[in-house]
Amino acid sequence: MAEDTRRRLIDGAIETVRRNGIAGTSARTVAATAGVNQALVFYHFGSVADLLSEACRVSTAEDVARYRDRFASVRTLRELLTLGRELHVDQRERGNVRLLAQMLAGAQGDDRLAAATSEAIALWVAEIESVLRRVVAGSPIESVVDVEGLASAVSAAFVGLELFEAVDPDGSARSLDALDQLGVLLEVADDLGPVASAALRRRLRGAAGQK
Repeated sequence: MAEDTRRRLIDGAIETVRRNGIAGTSARTVAATAGVNQALVFYHFGSVADLLSEACRVSTAEDVARYRDRFASVRTLRELLTLGRELHVDQRERGNVRLLAQMLAGAQGDDRLAAATSEAIALWVAEIESVLRRVVAGSPIESVVDVEGLASAVSAAFVGLELFEAVDPDGSARSLDALDQLGVLLEVADDLGPVASAALRRRLRGAAGQK
């Protein structure tokens, strides 16, 4: 029974933020959405911020789990970007882009929300990093690219584009197309012969200050 109530509160918190925004989310509004007494918010979570933090972690973990097999099947950067586009549409239609935007806004003034949002984004980063390690393995850029940093950059780019789309849909679409073009360039680099690949590696290492 207690777990059922906690889950109703978590789902209620997510739906309330999607509908009302972070400023319109309170123990009263969450409890009304969940159909429970608002005192249960404090009984189970201690505060609204702690409830929102847990809701952010739980919902993101479940979303990542839904896509884990898809991430595991990706073998090229273009496939990753295709999956990213699909994921973006899914998250937007389910209201999770608005949820993320509101959590990021709330995180500016609350360390608990900041920590929870950071942990949630890190779950996506981990999946993307795993894909990128497969994608760059054996390619000319493997020796010069910081895969962990690139995974963070890709994640940040998609978060930014999700928020950017609300004010400039065309600009967001062009940005995704530009990322897709980078995927084409990497595929071309992978198709180079051994001599050309070796030359490209030397140029990349030189540009990166490596010997």
